[in-house]
Amino acid sequence: MADAELARVIGFLTDLTVELDTSLDPTTPNPHLNMLLHLLRGHVEGRLVSASSMASASGVPYATAMRKLAEIQSAGYVEQRPRTKTGRSFSLHPSADLLDHFSQLASRVGRLAREAFDAEDHAGDYFYGGSYVPGQAAIAPPNALLSPLKLAGGLRILVHGDPTFMVMDTLKRQFEQIVGTDIHQRAFSIDRLREETLRNAERKKSAYDLIAVDLPWIGEFVSKGVLRPLPEIMDVDRLDPSDFHTAGWRATHWGGVPYGVPSQTTPELMFYRKDWFAREGLAPPATHDDVIAAARHFHDPRNGRYGVAWNAARGTALGHTFMMTSAAFGQPIIELPEVAGGFDASDLAGGHYRARIDTPRTRDAAEYLMDLMQFSPPDILSMSWYERVRPFAGGKVAMAYGYTLLAPYFELDETCPAFGNTGYLPHPHGPDGAPIAPVGGYALCIPANLSEERVDDAVEALVAFTSPSAQKLYIQNGSRTAPRYSVGADPEVRRLSPIFELVDQMSWRDELQFWPRPPIPQISDIINLCGMELHDMLRGIVAPEEALRRLQAQAEEILERSVQ
Repeated sequence: MADAELARVIGFLTDLTVELDTSLDPTTPNPHLNMLLHLLRGHVEGRLVSASSMASASGVPYATAMRKLAEIQSAGYVEQRPRTKTGRSFSLHPSADLLDHFSQLASRVGRLAREAFDAEDHAGDYFYGGSYVPGQAAIAPPNALLSPLKLAGGLRILVHGDPTFMVMDTLKRQFEQIVGTDIHQRAFSIDRLREETLRNAERKKSAYDLIAVDLPWIGEFVSKGVLRPLPEIMDVDRLDPSDFHTAGWRATHWGGVPYGVPSQTTPELMFYRKDWFAREGLAPPATHDDVIAAARHFHDPRNGRYGVAWNAARGTALGHTFMMTSAAFGQPIIELPEVAGGFDASDLAGGHYRARIDTPRTRDAAEYLMDLMQFSPPDILSMSWYERVRPFAGGKVAMAYGYTLLAPYFELDETCPAFGNTGYLPHPHGPDGAPIAPVGGYALCIPANLSEERVDDAVEALVAFTSPSAQKLYIQNGSRTAPRYSVGADPEVRRLSPIFELVDQMSWRDELQFWPRPPIPQISDIINLCGMELHDMLRGIVAPEEALRRLQAQAEEILERSVQ
């Protein structure tokens, strides 16, 4: 039974019990039922339950309650889990036997209520997947695992230091109660994260149970034997793959095999100030020409206002910008087969890639970046992931390219001028391109060199951290990424930000794509190369034509060298 349905029945029985216990005199409380309902409510809401709270919920004196608690423990309905290393403090959890019995009871209660009070047969109104439809029951909070993880030293996770993973760190204590063990999380910047992951792969035994992998790294890490293929260690159907945004789920595959589970699906979008555009009677920018025109209109350096902010810092940041901009002009940076909606990057495991960096469309993309320079903040050449969003949040910039995971900087701060005044669009496109929302984010993966005795528990943690209930909890605590359709459609989630409904719509329109950063093994070297050469172009040291010619030659050398 779905958690939401289970929660409804628990609530109904709790309310009914209160009515029976308080409306008729004389009456006798049912301590067994009261305590079991309290225990189950704590389970579905992800709250700790102690023996004293069970006694308080029983409705009978403390001594009687403790005897009744011992009876339901003897019946096999309650499990104890230590909360401290000494074991003197512990929490209580429903056993698998109780959950099974109560799920059957809940089904019967629902049927009896419908038969007794419904004048018509509403069976046709009930269907699976209800959380996909607005107005249906919200996703319930995460449950504690039936069996706590038994990992020596606790669960060890390597992540990126972005807002979503920092939310996970904030919720660390709650997730420790869910998985039943300590959690140790290390966070790095994007380049250092890749270095640490590769360094960890050289160890005899992995220092981490789970690692966060940037989606473009999948091909490189698989080819270097860094990741375990999921089908070898788990039943992938447990993840409900069809619930993930298609582009995000496909981006975790290599050679048709999934190597990770989307933890974040965060497209890069165009943020724009709705209030500024409305006040000036301007339509939101749909094309690159629109962006330049709007940036020119709003650019007013003397008054500390600028047209547009974007990733122009040397290296990885600018390399990503160039690839995504080229994609918006209709050009992937390697040769890919064209398909409806763009290009197909799902069959890259065969190798033999051809660089497509010096083409008419990439030259248009480079010229567009040169045009953006005229209407950007003065520190644009050092602007990267977070720096581009801060001036937008502060009311100094009319537009900014940014990942949805950065939206909390202004969506959660009522003092920001951009608070409540931000619109979101897919990347404006060039004459040969189409609207596109390049998929970014991370997949949680299991290292290939993880000790065998830790693999099964690592899989359970992987399932728990990427479940709909966990993803919803991240969002409720500040994240703005939703890898699953069910989470984006949750009514409580949609009330928190317009991003979730808009991203779902972009996915249905096939605008969410991962081919702008094709996950070939050489992608990190090419991204860095683009960010170095094009930084010189933006500084005026080399002309766009010369920069692209150099890039094409060096990229071809990188690709040819990898084949030898």
